[in-house]
Parts: sequence; C-alpha cells; structure tokens
Amino acid sequence: MRIAAIQMSSVPDVAKNLAAIVRAVGEAARHGADLVVFPEAAMFPFDAGRLDVIAQPLDGPFATGVKKAAQDNDVTVVVGMFTPADTVYRLPSGELRTEAPTNAGEANHFRRVSNTLLITGPHGTDHYDKIHTFDAFGYRESDTVKPGNRRVVYDIDGVTIGLATCYDIRFPGHFYALAKAGATVMVVPTSWGDGPGKLEQWRTLTGARALDTTSYLVAAGQARPGSPDRYGQNDGPTGIGHSVAVGPDGARLAETGYVAQILVIDIDPNRVEKVRKGLPVLPGHDRDLAVSGVDLDDLRNLGVQPLGKN
Repeated sequence: MRIAAIQMSSVPDVAKNLAAIVRAVGEAARHGADLVVFPEAAMFPFDAGRLDVIAQPLDGPFATGVKKAAQDNDVTVVVGMFTPADTVYRLPSGELRTEAPTNAGEANHFRRVSNTLLITGPHGTDHYDKIHTFDAFGYRESDTVKPGNRRVVYDIDGVTIGLATCYDIRFPGHFYALAKAGATVMVVPTSWGDGPGKLEQWRTLTGARALDTTSYLVAAGQARPGSPDRYGQNDGPTGIGHSVAVGPDGARLAETGYVAQILVIDIDPNRVEKVRKGLPVLPGHDRDLAVSGVDLDDLRNLGVQPLGKN
C-alpha cells in the first residue's frame, strides 16, 4: 500500500483550502498513492476565526468537493474539517451545559463544532469526530469543539485503517481499541502546536503508539510557516510539520521537516502479522485489563465501529 501524507498550511479561506486539497489529491494519485492523508483542520486553521461560522455538514460543498476528488482519482482520502455540533451554555461559574439553564439570562450560549476526519474513497464515505479535545497548556478546545463518542476503523482492500486526531496520540487506550478492532495502520492527521519540547514529545508519542500496538502509524501535520528562528517557540501557529511514518516495530521510516511538502511511503500490511507474532504485546494489554478487573468479554464495547463497508 502506498500512502501520501500531505503537509500543508491551511489558510483562513475554505474555498482556497479545498482547491489546494483537490490539487494535492491529483498529485498524490499520480505518484501511485492508494491513501492520501491531510492534516487536522485542513479545511480552516485554528485561531483564524470562529469555527462555528465556517463549519459545514458532511454533505456540504467542502466535503462534496473532497469526495469528488477522491472519486475522480480512484483513491481514499482522509481530511480534517469542522462540522456543526451543538449549542452549549456557560454558567457564571464557568461550567458548560448542553441544556439551557432555568434562567437563560445568567448564561452565555454559543455553538460548538465537531473536529471531524472525513474519510472517503472507493470503499465508502465515513467520518470520525475527535474524542480527546486539546484541553492543555492553557488552551481549551472543548470550549468550541464537542468531543466525539466513538472510535472508527475503515477497510481498504482488506487493510484496516484506524483513525485518530492530534491530541488522541497521548492516549494509548484509543490506539489499543483500534488495534483490537483489527486496525493495522493508524492514521493521525494533526495540527500539533509548536513550543519548547513539543517536537521531542511528538516524536516520542508517534513511535510509542506504533510500537505499543505493533501497527504502522502515518501522521500528516500542518506545516510550520514563519521564520526558522522561531521554530521551537510557543508563539508559533498551530503546526509543527514533521509528518511521519513509523513501522510496527517502532522504526521511523520517514519524516518531513517544518515546511509544506508531500511524504510518500510504501508499507507492507503483511509485515504487521509477522511483527505481532514475534512481539505479542496486544495480548499483554488484555492481561493488564484482566488484572485490573475489566471483563474481557466487554472489550467489544470499547466504542469501535467498523466503517467503510457500506
């Protein structure tokens, strides 16, 4: 399987981003890609305006354009976008509620979006809403983004793809659940914020998630625009580049730098089975859960829904 990770810098213009995505899908297809992965927020960057204003449904013009590009080029595409979610109310205490309080005048209300991965191609069209919102380092994504509530895997010609978004990478259980659902390739679109130590964290986490599930991991990140003398500083935009492909043995197969580019990598899905036979860590995770008192018969209820076969 050939995978292309598109490292791009989204701009505050949905139409321009869609045009760039369509061009990149065509270029990746000409390179023989079977799967084309774009970053989180490829539709519109964070901190560039109200997300609820630009959010579109999955049958809106942005998603429709991506679907057409995938269809025209006979490839599967994963792209980060924002879809309408819900209205929440902030009480004077700071608490968020999804139901209007008795005295609505005491609360500010605003619309949230879902941080959505659209996956579309010859095997169907589905989506994953980011579960773990980035509420860290003084930032609260959950103020404007509704957390998702299901994990998603997608089948491409017998290869099962597991979907994760950016901050999900910090939660091993998410990837374990995807692996238990049959995923052998983890796809991680991201808009990883720059800052001291963030690149080192990114490299450690991507390697760890591949190794502790003995899966391939391919991540596509937002490029890091701006002057090189600001690289590594936390005043940068939400992008650090460094799209990466990691093997099921944790080996780093390829990695980009900070600027926009395309990473094309060939993977052998059959290698996952070989590595898992020699390094059977997934049964070890099962044992950890059993020791912790988790009923292994309930593992199927981890929230994973197999998609891409409709």
